[in-house]
Amino acid sequence: MAIDARVSKKAAAMTLIAAAAVSLTSIPAAAHDSTSRQPAAAGAGVQAAPGTARLPGGLSALSWMVADAETGSVLAAKNPHRKLPPASTLKTLFAVTVLPKFSAGTVRRVSSGDLAGIGAGSSVVGVKEGRRYSVADLWRGVFLRSGNDAVHVLAAMNGGWGTTAQEMQETARRLGARDTTVKSPDGYDAPGQVSSAYDLTVFARAGLANDDFARYCATPRAAFPGAGGTTMIENTNRILVGSHGMSRYPGIIGVKNGYTSKAGNTLIAAARRNGRTLLVTVLNPQSNANNAVYKEAGSLLDWGFDSAGTAQPVGTLHAVRTAYEGGGPLGPEAAELAAADTGGGSPRRSALVVGAGAAGLVAMGLGALFGRRRQARGRTGQGPGPA
Repeated sequence: MAIDARVSKKAAAMTLIAAAAVSLTSIPAAAHDSTSRQPAAAGAGVQAAPGTARLPGGLSALSWMVADAETGSVLAAKNPHRKLPPASTLKTLFAVTVLPKFSAGTVRRVSSGDLAGIGAGSSVVGVKEGRRYSVADLWRGVFLRSGNDAVHVLAAMNGGWGTTAQEMQETARRLGARDTTVKSPDGYDAPGQVSSAYDLTVFARAGLANDDFARYCATPRAAFPGAGGTTMIENTNRILVGSHGMSRYPGIIGVKNGYTSKAGNTLIAAARRNGRTLLVTVLNPQSNANNAVYKEAGSLLDWGFDSAGTAQPVGTLHAVRTAYEGGGPLGPEAAELAAADTGGGSPRRSALVVGAGAAGLVAMGLGALFGRRRQARGRTGQGPGPA
């Protein structure tokens, strides 16, 4: 009976979300009016509430967003719905769509067909035809090395490249991400493929409601099957690992970086401090400075944490509003995230609660979606460059 009650509760949440067309609210027009009162240094297209602490200088990205992962509040943004090539940050949508379908221990012997069609110059983790890989191995290849070869194998398991792209598109629409058009599930440059800072933030927030996604995206290093044994692979996210001239960002818990010649450098970063988790998405910095995407994301995270309690929302990442809004938590969904430097508990684990109020209702809906997909399955760089 208890199980039935939980399932019914999740089903009800999904019904409410569907009734709202799962339309995660865009930043309202009123927010645009407030930008005129923001200091001039904020720049054209920037949305931040009047009286908010001055935004950091040196922000050159074409688009960016700062959001609270727990409440869904958008704290500041620049051109959040501008459609741009996402590069490998689109792998967050791939993971939200496909990850729940296969258990981590499932093993796949890779065929030549699995690896067909990988774009020239793609980032790869080193998947080889004829070798056996667990699904967990493949996801580590996706999240740590941005391996398009691993994406191709998982997509083949999911019914093929075209099927996976279509399912990703459907997932985006269910999440209310209206700026995204999927052509290539790995994020590799393809005509017409676009997303936005808003949509990518939505995907990352949805992903962090899933324990496996949260764990993979927070992993700095891992073993991967190689010739004659295993090899260590390192995450290409420089502020997660602390590499290539960047320090590990305090409290960092993921999520995904990317690069192609068309997209430039892209990054979705999540960090947790003092019980608060922020998401920052940065698309295509124009400064040409070394590590610009990481530096700009770091400065926006700093601003968000420093503005705790003072920054008023200019928008929201959810639209489902119920009597729970502003009330007590509604069955919070928790993701245990690896964050060695957050303090407290295990040195490798830190809890992220994704969901109180209406945000919790959305998280519950995502949980039901993840569970339904798993149940259904059980029943039956350089240009174009690395994505």
